[in-house]
Amino acid sequence: MSETAESGALRLSSARGRWVVATTVLGSGMAGLDATVVGIALPAIGRNLHASLASLQWVVDAYTLTLAGLLLLGGTLGDSYGRRRVFMIGTVWFAVASLLCGVAPDVGLLIAARALQGVGGALLTPGSLAILQASFAQDDRMAAIGAWSGLGGVATAIGPFLGGWLIGTGSAGWRLVFLINLPLAVVVLAIAARHVPETKAPGPVPRLDIKGAACISGALAGITYGLIAASSQGWGSAAVLVPLAVGAALLGLFIWVEDKEPAPMLPLGLFRSRQFSASNAVTFVVYAALGGLLFLVPVVLQVVHGYSPVAAGAALLPVTFIMLALSSRSGALASRIGPRLQMSVGPVVIAASFLLFIRVGDSGDYLTAVLPAVLVFGLGVAIMVAPLTATALAAAPADHAGVASAVNNDVARAAQLIAVAVLPALAGITGEAYLHPAQLAHGFKVAAMIAAVFCAAGGVLAALTIRNPARKKCAKALPNGSYCALEGTPLRSPEPDQEKEPA
Repeated sequence: MSETAESGALRLSSARGRWVVATTVLGSGMAGLDATVVGIALPAIGRNLHASLASLQWVVDAYTLTLAGLLLLGGTLGDSYGRRRVFMIGTVWFAVASLLCGVAPDVGLLIAARALQGVGGALLTPGSLAILQASFAQDDRMAAIGAWSGLGGVATAIGPFLGGWLIGTGSAGWRLVFLINLPLAVVVLAIAARHVPETKAPGPVPRLDIKGAACISGALAGITYGLIAASSQGWGSAAVLVPLAVGAALLGLFIWVEDKEPAPMLPLGLFRSRQFSASNAVTFVVYAALGGLLFLVPVVLQVVHGYSPVAAGAALLPVTFIMLALSSRSGALASRIGPRLQMSVGPVVIAASFLLFIRVGDSGDYLTAVLPAVLVFGLGVAIMVAPLTATALAAAPADHAGVASAVNNDVARAAQLIAVAVLPALAGITGEAYLHPAQLAHGFKVAAMIAAVFCAAGGVLAALTIRNPARKKCAKALPNGSYCALEGTPLRSPEPDQEKEPA
């Protein structure tokens, strides 16, 4: 089915619409669950496989590296060959790679399997958002994306608790955090095959931009390797400077290739939209802070304050309830008032939570040190995520929904990848320091302050660059004086005599 036939056909209130949201939440949530669970599992992986901090960084970054490097290609494939098809292929790939992670006998093979897992994530992640963007009526899209971010946040928040419980089953219980993806993948595939409409960009299928994919993957690999090596080799070492130089050169080559390529994986014209460029800039700054600090929080709770894996995971559980309660409402509010206010305030609230996290380095008391930071963090994320994501998608043409989703995801993943590589080194957490409570606690305080500054800067950047779309009065006057949505659809339910949307 073509995009022109199916785009905008669904309502969030319809049964099929809810199934589509559920499918995309479970698919992207599977990847999100894996990311947060792995964070809790790092100390157990380090002990069981005798891994250094650099190896643990690569357990995180190998996945993020291939994910970020191939997201644009995954988005292009979805737009060209069918978003549901590529989403389902990515789900199968992710499940198989998760199985390889679960049986890896040493840290080297675990890192390789994580890289393969990232390939699957690159296929399914952009598809989840692109399916929503292409399938729902325009005045329901932001609410659908809000529901996606809120329910997806459940996976992100419940992941540490589930991971802690699985890890507590034995010395190698960390393997179960990967194997849990297999039954989830089966559920996603069953629902997607039955309920998700197929959509793709109109026109002939373009040829694959292999050169672009190779350049951006190599660029991220070189930059990430250099940044991680800097913590042990020093910034003046050839092992650091050479990969950084190669990565920077490949990044420049990627831009040149995309400018010359007749069917690029990243149409550079997308960035002519100020709104698109600004929303992705805010994404980079804020997600760098999020990724860097949340990499350290579970480790600090376990190593410094003796939390069990289950307790460390449960510490973040309130975020689940906050996002469930507020994310969809946050998206709906942004569709009425515009995204600028929430995109400006949300990062500042998150920055405040990071300052509260500083106290975690001194005291492990949950009620006085951990819970206040977690509550403020959940509020900030709920305020920001849905408007940020929806703004990035809405700023791109509909036939590039997959690419726009991939760009926004790619920017977030690249920011997290760089932050995980850089923030521990900037905070003085290097080598085996993560196994020494006093060194780790001091470094964590420094990291929290750096992350807070970055997050607050993201809020200022949003206030300066994001613009609320122009609003206009509906052609037909409404009794309550309400305004039309961006394309002129009234922001209220239809009159009783109007034709209802089919379920």
